[in-house]
Amino acid sequence: MRAATVTLSWNHSHENPIPDVFGVDDAVSLESIRYVNPIGDGRYVELLDLRGDLERARTLLEDAPEAIEYDLVGDDNRGVAYVQWHTAGFVGDLLSILDQREIVIDWPITAVETETDRGLELTVVGTDWAIEQAATDLPDGVGLELHRLGSYRPQTARQSATLTERQQAVFELALAEGYYEVPRETTQRDLADKLDCATGTVAEHLQRIESAFASAYAASIHSQNR
Repeated sequence: MRAATVTLSWNHSHENPIPDVFGVDDAVSLESIRYVNPIGDGRYVELLDLRGDLERARTLLEDAPEAIEYDLVGDDNRGVAYVQWHTAGFVGDLLSILDQREIVIDWPITAVETETDRGLELTVVGTDWAIEQAATDLPDGVGLELHRLGSYRPQTARQSATLTERQQAVFELALAEGYYEVPRETTQRDLADKLDCATGTVAEHLQRIESAFASAYAASIHSQNR
């Protein structure tokens, strides 16, 4: 088996395959897509990892015309949403590639920031030919950045997908600048200046980085205790 980890991006002339209901409100954000399943009749369902104000997430879903029905569970500032959506054209094009090509997705799919907008980082598994054909099937206007291509090793694939490319860059800079030293030798504002981005963006990246490491550590403890 072969595996390719890529980031998909798109310009504003296309419908956003990440539900826009979580892209226009600072109170709640989409972290990852756990699973997507087409169910026919122009519909599909998703399991979404959300961060932020879950009550606000419920309001956004209630008001979203493209959401047919939903359920949301969680506590504090993290939750998982089950959402049934109308399958729009661009989303349908992406889902149809899975039906037409002999590839599978190594879930979850991670929502990331790209140069133009939000994007999706994912790992697909299949033969070299199937992966290449799936890439050529992408609709016009969809950008593809290849991060890794090689033999599929489940444990390695999960570890490499822990951080996105951008998160890796932020983490390496934070580490080099002494952000994790005690006491700290730099601030989020200093890191933002070096990365030429907003302080809030750095703060969000650091939160996701720390969450990813904590989740991986918790999983390793659980595995050792089994």
